[in-house]
Amino acid sequence: MQQKMVVTQRACAARRVPTGEPSIIPEGEFISINQSLGGNYTVTWMGNMLRIDGTDASAIGQKSEVLDFEDHGRGDIDDSQVWQALDGIYDPEIPISLVSLGLIYKVTVDQENKKVLIDMTLTAPGCGMGPVLVSDVKYRVAKVPNVETVEVELLFDPPWSREMMSEEAQLESGLFF
Repeated sequence: MQQKMVVTQRACAARRVPTGEPSIIPEGEFISINQSLGGNYTVTWMGNMLRIDGTDASAIGQKSEVLDFEDHGRGDIDDSQVWQALDGIYDPEIPISLVSLGLIYKVTVDQENKKVLIDMTLTAPGCGMGPVLVSDVKYRVAKVPNVETVEVELLFDPPWSREMMSEEAQLESGLFF
């Protein structure tokens, strides 16, 4: 997506990239949309890079992404839908999904307790967007039918490296050699 200038249509909650510090962009402000992936937006406002959740997309004149998964009626959690939800979450600084980046280490579906346990990492242990990404993971996976609880554990062993990325992600980011 090329940068797109828009005017906020109402006050809009945002988080500073990469620290995750909360911010409010007032109504009537010019912002530049730099990235729109997975229903979330990375924007620039007053020289700051910020992330706007897809649930607030109408504040910047965009259509919110609706996560809609089919319930197969068996009462179980479809692990392919969990992975689909995860694959729709993009790193706010790198336009690649968390799955393709290799940040999701393990997904365990506990059918009996209607719980999904996710082990994940960040591209760097000090990444300030960690809380935002964990929140995105919980929000998106909770949209899968029959999921009642989502628990995320941030792990840094093994540490993330570019070799964990899919080949497509390495090519897309220019890290394939």
